[in-house]
Amino acid sequence: MKIKFSGAAREVTGSKHLIYTEHGKTILLDCGMYQGKGLETDAMNRKLGFNPASIDYLILSHAHIDHSGLIPYIVKNGFNGTVYCTPATRDLCSIMLADSGNIQENDVKNFNKKREIQGLPPIEPIYTAADAAQAMELFVSIPYNKVFKIDEKVSVKFTDAGHILGSAAINLTITESHTIHKLCFTGDIGRPHNRILKSPQAFSQAEIIITESTYGDRLHEGMKDSEEKLLEVVKYTCVEKRGKLIIPSFSVGRTQEIIYALDILKNKNLLPNVKIYVDSPLSTNATNIMRLHPECFNQDMLNYLQTDPDPFGFNNLFYIQTKEDSKKLNKITEPCVIISASGMMEAGRVKHHLANSISNAKNTILVVGYCAPTTLGARIVRGDKTVSIYGKEYLVKADIRLLESFSAHGDYKEMMNYLSCQDKNKLIKLFLVHGEYEVQQHYKSTLETNGFSRIAIPEFGEEFSF
Repeated sequence: MKIKFSGAAREVTGSKHLIYTEHGKTILLDCGMYQGKGLETDAMNRKLGFNPASIDYLILSHAHIDHSGLIPYIVKNGFNGTVYCTPATRDLCSIMLADSGNIQENDVKNFNKKREIQGLPPIEPIYTAADAAQAMELFVSIPYNKVFKIDEKVSVKFTDAGHILGSAAINLTITESHTIHKLCFTGDIGRPHNRILKSPQAFSQAEIIITESTYGDRLHEGMKDSEEKLLEVVKYTCVEKRGKLIIPSFSVGRTQEIIYALDILKNKNLLPNVKIYVDSPLSTNATNIMRLHPECFNQDMLNYLQTDPDPFGFNNLFYIQTKEDSKKLNKITEPCVIISASGMMEAGRVKHHLANSISNAKNTILVVGYCAPTTLGARIVRGDKTVSIYGKEYLVKADIRLLESFSAHGDYKEMMNYLSCQDKNKLIKLFLVHGEYEVQQHYKSTLETNGFSRIAIPEFGEEFSF
């Protein structure tokens, strides 16, 4: 058996890991897009480093675009195997991949207008919404904790990773002539105390583990105080300063957690009487899908549903769908809260809200998750005095707040606790992926201090044989 790392290698996005088996089958774990590097990501996404037609099976950990976003692209270029994932992941991919296709079509359309002026030939989008629809025909969903044989030599079992709705660790058993390999790809690891979802689930003993390392050098704030801190920011911005609170948020997972936290505050009569807008059609659709999957909810959420059957809806909460209604939000002068995608502030409607709000000291930008180092979000978080949005420079006068307790990724202690179900002496190799290299080095050192060994931080394209 051989493993090749074709994405998220010393990077946080672009998750793609290839397994070549002795019996001639090729398995791809995730097929994610690179994100957060502007035009550079276009070339990175088009150059896969493998032939899509050579892939027999694609096993998907979860629906986030940096893990699923290139599935339509490889289908367009010859992949005709099966995509295995959980039922909730399949439902989310049906909207997220279509949304990604639409974004690429629109971006390329605008980009080609500039190329035409420059006398350059047009370029094609990486894929379209129609390509995404075709790709969904290859999806097969498997429930958590069910051992499923994908062929006579390979079986897979999904265990709950607690990261977003439907997220899973991929547990593979691969039989070869002289041995049986037990491999686990953790995907992204959630936090042990999620507001909505079940905690990450212990997984069976593995020999080889491929695991994420996004927050390998950081500890998060405790979640129990996060609602109070969110309330404090709402009061400070909307009551004291009479301004707008802009919350850039990922459409799947983070947005629903924030809405749920606001719903709790509303039911406790603590939330100020201000209007709250969710300005993202994808967030609206993802919220509707979340309502369909209570099997992923933790017991606290199930208990909450007994008294409030709709934790994602309340008076003064408005879901914005059309572009026209989104533009109207920029003309609002009264205090309000706007939750809008994307979380790293690189695309989507949130960029318009930032352009309209970031130079006004009455407003606040509340960052609630990870921003890759080259993104607009990262520049805002690190304190840049000016930022470029749609090619125009804006002074940063709004307050910038950070609330990491809403992160869907575990910190390094939480990730180590997740791995503690394993007998360290039975591990042949532990690979760190999905992290910045300096962070991964810190996490590797921490893991070694805590008894783990044989740890590798693979480079892009690096191969390992077993």
